This record gives sequence, C-alpha cells and structure tokens, in this order.
Amino acid sequence: MTLQTWWIFFCAAALISSTPGPNMLHVMTRAMRFGLARSIFAMAGCLSGVLTLFGLSAAGMGALLSAMPELFTVVKVAGAAYLIYLGIKAWRSKVTAPTLPDAEIGGPVLSAGALFRGGLMVGISNPKALIFAAAFFPQFVNPLAPKAPQLTLLVATFAAVDSLFYFIYALGGRSIAGRLRSPAWRRALDRITGGLFMGFGASLLAWRG
Repeated sequence: MTLQTWWIFFCAAALISSTPGPNMLHVMTRAMRFGLARSIFAMAGCLSGVLTLFGLSAAGMGALLSAMPELFTVVKVAGAAYLIYLGIKAWRSKVTAPTLPDAEIGGPVLSAGALFRGGLMVGISNPKALIFAAAFFPQFVNPLAPKAPQLTLLVATFAAVDSLFYFIYALGGRSIAGRLRSPAWRRALDRITGGLFMGFGASLLAWRG
C-alpha cells in the first residue's frame, strides 16, 4: 500500500467519522445521560459493530452482497428497521425525574453490558458504516499485494480515527448535559434523537447500492 492510498483512506475515514450519524449520536446521548466514563462502553460497542462490518467485508461479504442483491436488500432492511425502532423508542420515551446528579440525567441505570450491546447494534446497523464497508473499503486493498498487512493498517487507522471522534462527540454531549435536568429539554432531546434515528433508517432504505 502506498502512502498516497493510505492518506486518501485516512481522509475518507475522518470524513465518515466526523459527520453526524447513528454512532456519534448514540455516543453523545449516552454521555449526556450516563456520563463520559460509562459512555466508553457504548463507544466500545459502536466500534465493535463497525469493525465487524469491516471484518465481513474483508472476508468477502461486500462482494457477496454485490453479487446477491436480494441478500443485500435483506441486510439493508433489517438495519433500517432497527434504526427506525430506536427512533420510535426515543420519540416515545417517558421523561423521568433525575436520579443520579453526577452521572445519569434520568431513566433507569444501564449496565456496562447493556451499554455495550446497544452500541454494538447501532454500529452494525449504521448505514454509513455499512455502505463504506461494503462499497468503498475493498477498493483500498491492493489485490496484488499481501492482504493481511493492508487490512490491519486500514482497520487500525479507521478504529483510531473513529475512536477520536467518539470522544469528541461524548465531550460535546457532556458539556450540555446540565440542560437535560429540565424535563422540557429532555423531551426535546428525545424527540430530536428519535427523529434523527428514523431519518437514518429511512436514508438506508432509500440508498440503492
């Protein structure tokens, strides 16, 4: 792999990671509600989901999905349905009184496992990550050179860039978390979050790869 190819991939990874999407929105809202430290479990789940997609792409899943449009449609609809479900759930969530002033803004306490699993499901169903892994990631791998070193470098690069922006979004979420002690602000956040997740799901359904 040439330095130029790696640099193009790095810029693409930065662009994909920095723009708002399901993963960043999920991490930001987890940081708002549960604190920066506990949001790390959600970050780990989101990153694991994205890396799973890259692993499947490296194993030939991208080519398989391209060769079998019906299978790609099933995967796309399943991912979109989950995002829309998250959107409806957030939109209809009930506002409760704050219980943990320095950590959770309101609602039930989630375990580390629950935070990780939630992030994992969001990461796997992320339309940006799905499209990037299936359609663009394989193009950066030189078929004439050993694949393992290339894949290791590309995945490590994306993981580092993605993790950086997770922390940036989480810090941004915590900076405005105090406002969520107001029921009106929490209700507005739930509605905005729900609307965005439903929009992400609809965009995945509309995408024709």
